[in-house]
Amino acid sequence: MHAFIDKVVFQADNFFIFFYRITGSGFVDYLIGTTILAFLCVIFGELSISFAIRFNKRYLDAMSKEVSEKEILSMAAYRVGDKAGYKALNKEATDVWGKQFFTMAAYSAGILWPLPFALAWMQTRFAEVEFALAFPLSLVFGKSVGYVFTFIPLYILCRILFKYLRPHLPYLKGVQQLLKKQDIKDTR
Repeated sequence: MHAFIDKVVFQADNFFIFFYRITGSGFVDYLIGTTILAFLCVIFGELSISFAIRFNKRYLDAMSKEVSEKEILSMAAYRVGDKAGYKALNKEATDVWGKQFFTMAAYSAGILWPLPFALAWMQTRFAEVEFALAFPLSLVFGKSVGYVFTFIPLYILCRILFKYLRPHLPYLKGVQQLLKKQDIKDTR
């Protein structure tokens, strides 16, 4: 098993380092490679969350339906003056809504799972690389920064770009429609 893992890591390293050797210019290649790595993290995170949402669609639909039913029943109880029934049904609806909210928050956090792997790989290749900072930034961050300082902003830019690409990509377009159908706002 150990030999298999070593082979997979070696092949992954060969794949990723290719993007860092495209032009022959060190800094330009670093930016290109890191941007592609960040974009791959966005894609793998999005695909994994979309699979999880599709896999649990029945459960998510049941929670949405239960929230709606409890809200309707609590409002009906309120209209007829049943305060105790209203409060009980409203509490149940709030509990289910909270469960649904935190389920979606967990899914959203699941988007980030590729980041530690990407940063671990970058650690093996770029641990010694430092970027000097200009005067105002050097007061806050020190005289130089490492690979994480460049990776995180590029990841954020890739995530923003992907937000605009997602509705136009075949598989993820369906996931986007599923999220809209469930009235879950896209906050990722």
